[in-house]
Amino acid sequence: MELQKNSTTPAGPVLGIETSCDETAAAVYDAERGLLAHAVHSQVALHARYGGVVPELASRDHLRCLLPLVDGVLADANVKGPELGAVAYTAGPGLVGALLVGATAGMGLARAWGVPAIAIHHMEAHLLAPLLEDAPPAFPFVALLVSGGHTMLVDVAAFGAYVVLGQTVDDAAGEAFDKTAKLLGLPYPGGPELARLAGQGAPARFALPRPMLKRPGLDFSFSGLKTAVMMQVRQLEQHGGPGEQDRADLAASFQAAVVDTLVAKSLRALDATGRDRLVVAGGVGANEQLRAQLRDALEARGGRVYYPRIAFCTDNAAMVALTGYLRLSAGARPSTSVQAHPRWDLAALARQE
Repeated sequence: MELQKNSTTPAGPVLGIETSCDETAAAVYDAERGLLAHAVHSQVALHARYGGVVPELASRDHLRCLLPLVDGVLADANVKGPELGAVAYTAGPGLVGALLVGATAGMGLARAWGVPAIAIHHMEAHLLAPLLEDAPPAFPFVALLVSGGHTMLVDVAAFGAYVVLGQTVDDAAGEAFDKTAKLLGLPYPGGPELARLAGQGAPARFALPRPMLKRPGLDFSFSGLKTAVMMQVRQLEQHGGPGEQDRADLAASFQAAVVDTLVAKSLRALDATGRDRLVVAGGVGANEQLRAQLRDALEARGGRVYYPRIAFCTDNAAMVALTGYLRLSAGARPSTSVQAHPRWDLAALARQE
């Protein structure tokens, strides 16, 4: 993507910092040379015994891991701190304690090195992540952002020009995957485990709802689908189950319902906007069934679907560094104080500058 350089365009590589939830990540991006280095530390093992992310433990682990990760990516990129053009950090949405670790570190490092810092919206970074690939999508496109914390459809007319077309009114798709996995007795993190189990099941065995497909509009709802699975589990328990095949069939039926809903709403969004390009980002974007159905659906209508590489579907700092470069190059004002916004409306970005 070509952007006209101005007085705020980073004069060197951008360091990205990501600490919005349970991944600590750092990366270095250069406009001329591309992604120079990136690293992610996962906290899955830390939170597994609790069956979900414990915010205080997440914050403490970010404190322990972040600066060593930054040192590592700078060394891998062969860049010293004062040679950077900027530091970009995730400012929200996310867990407030986790965000504050990355935000304070980002601001502190930027001031120590004498470079600007820029606060980045986590979901904007996700929707721009495919721009890191060799064949990036051109604007305009529709983005399906689907993760543990968010499910939304966004019309992306240009960089920084976003209109939220629809979003979940309750559970996000990734959250529904995790909660359903827990109902089926699967270990944490449940979403990938459920997808693996679904590969052994019959998706047509249980008649689960496709939420809100019969209503107009582009909003999502997955809490009722999770409840429908719970009711099926209770019925099976009355007959001595569920057995292993029951659990596999339930997993497959649940996954089919979520994927059918995401695909149908995505196609509806493309029809509403007249777009033929779809970007899919966020952790659920790695789901193989979702990818297969979207690929077939887009090819059938002469369109194309784009993804970041699997490593960049989940939280990472490469997308943060890229977004920081783009934001500053487009004239965004650098941060003058620590920014941490646990709730942050994506549409508000258009009103920032």
